[in-house]
Amino acid sequence: MTEQSCQKHQYDLETRTFTFAKAVRQFVKTLPNTLATREDGKQLIRASGSVGANYIEANEAFSHKDFLFRIKISRKEAKESLYWLRLIHETHVLKNAPEAVRLIDEAKQLNKILSAIIQKTK
Repeated sequence: MTEQSCQKHQYDLETRTFTFAKAVRQFVKTLPNTLATREDGKQLIRASGSVGANYIEANEAFSHKDFLFRIKISRKEAKESLYWLRLIHETHVLKNAPEAVRLIDEAKQLNKILSAIIQKTK
């Protein structure tokens, strides 16, 4: 992989994680206004934003060890996002259930991508 294609790949995943966090925020705005959805939504918003934020930090890492640490945190946050999305989807009647399913799929895909990066970097 050339340096240029590597940079493009990093940028694409930065964009993808940003788009995921943005879509999660739009999704949370449509949830019913209950104590459970407010609390679950807060957790989901934090985790979804942390996926991309930690990926960006990994790309600015000072060492190989720091890079792996940040990527692992990013993957952890993708898994946590998946957890909150599933919990919301499976415990509420949602107006936009198809969007919940789409976001669940995206969280799974991000987890797989980040896992692959970890495996290739070791």
